[in-house]
Amino acid sequence: MSFDFDQAVDRSGSSSVKFDARKAYFGREDVMPMWVADMDFAAPAEVSEALVARARHPVYGYTLYPDSLYQSLIDWCDRRYNWSLKRNQIMMCPGVVPSIHAAIQGVTQPGDKVIVQPPVYFPFFSAVTKTGRELVLNPLKLENGHYSMDLNHLEDCARQGAKMLLLCSPHNPVGRVWRRQELEALLSLAERYQMTIISDEIHADLIYPGETHLPLADLSDSVNVLTTVAPSKTFNIPGLGLSALVVPDKADRKAIKQVFDSWHVSAANPFSISAFEAAYNYGEAWLDALMQYLQQSRDEAAQFIDEALPDIKLIQPQGTYLLWLDCRQMGLDNPTLRQFFIEQAGVGMNPGYVFGDNGSGFMRLNIGTPRARVERALQKIAVVMPVSR
Repeated sequence: MSFDFDQAVDRSGSSSVKFDARKAYFGREDVMPMWVADMDFAAPAEVSEALVARARHPVYGYTLYPDSLYQSLIDWCDRRYNWSLKRNQIMMCPGVVPSIHAAIQGVTQPGDKVIVQPPVYFPFFSAVTKTGRELVLNPLKLENGHYSMDLNHLEDCARQGAKMLLLCSPHNPVGRVWRRQELEALLSLAERYQMTIISDEIHADLIYPGETHLPLADLSDSVNVLTTVAPSKTFNIPGLGLSALVVPDKADRKAIKQVFDSWHVSAANPFSISAFEAAYNYGEAWLDALMQYLQQSRDEAAQFIDEALPDIKLIQPQGTYLLWLDCRQMGLDNPTLRQFFIEQAGVGMNPGYVFGDNGSGFMRLNIGTPRARVERALQKIAVVMPVSR
């Protein structure tokens, strides 16, 4: 099968955050939108067909989560990761961020210490602070253009009595796909200090050829690992708002369910269900083609940055469609750096500082778009880039 990822889709006027919120976020509407972490590609045809078929039924009433929904996820995890899930371990949720909030509230107590590893997806920080827990930072180490976990510092954090760690796997924004040795070291530490781990694996399927994602929960029976998964990033359907929280048998599912019940968000959306099932059941060939396409986009972008943008260093991603750009050699403070790309280059990216202080001097560029747009964005930056000192 062939898929045309070069086909441009006009998203303007579709209430798209990435396109229609440019004026509010960047102060102007004409920036190239290379920010929000969704893609500009049409979802798999099977997903659109499933949505149209469901829409033809003229009643959109209260909806159950059918057994077939759970089975689609079980089969996907078995095929892609050899990870065996049980039906009773899966809790359907209205999104990964609400899942993290609910899991924190269900597993820990107010005032408990929760570890976050910046620079990282910024809702991790608020998930801790807004639930009344104490935020403990265990920054990733950046050495020779490569990020790794600082396990010695992490153990110091654990000794302080931390009850939980939030893991981003694969990592947003730095693009790491964690290796078995790294994950096993993390699990060993968590077991020693009896820490629960929430592993956000929403980008698990977006792995470049040659890399392997390992579900953390599948590597240990002794550590309490809760996993968030979803087809939303994988198949470009995040606006449909459905994810799953995989809760091991040793965890208190009842407590987590009580949190969700208190929010009154248990009702299912019939369109989300149709898209979720269709994506996992029929989207595999589309995904494999997507990752080949994104690999070429990533590699061409890396070459261009190396040759034409000497003051910007790319942290080579092993997964996700996000490029983490080290702009510190440009010598600009964070507000000036952000405004340079907006006002001078006309390219809208996420500033690194929103991912924590360790993101200061970085920018995040989304390449989940036709390759011609990525090329155009980089060319616009190159035209206005000051001569390297």
